[in-house]
Amino acid sequence: MTICDFCKKSIPAGTGKKYVMKSGKIIDFCSNKCEKNMLKLGRKARTTKWTGEYHRVKSGTKG
Repeated sequence: MTICDFCKKSIPAGTGKKYVMKSGKIIDFCSNKCEKNMLKLGRKARTTKWTGEYHRVKSGTKG
């Protein structure tokens, strides 16, 4: 199982999207919502309230 690079949610096999940047880096997304927020809108997961990254930073825990 892979993990979404935006919201840090696990992606079940056979679902999600892979995006390959010009630099060769591969980015995995669980939904169209995550893809648009990261690529088109340029948002950071740390400031987007519905992501796991936001809650991890807000609570001050690691992992």
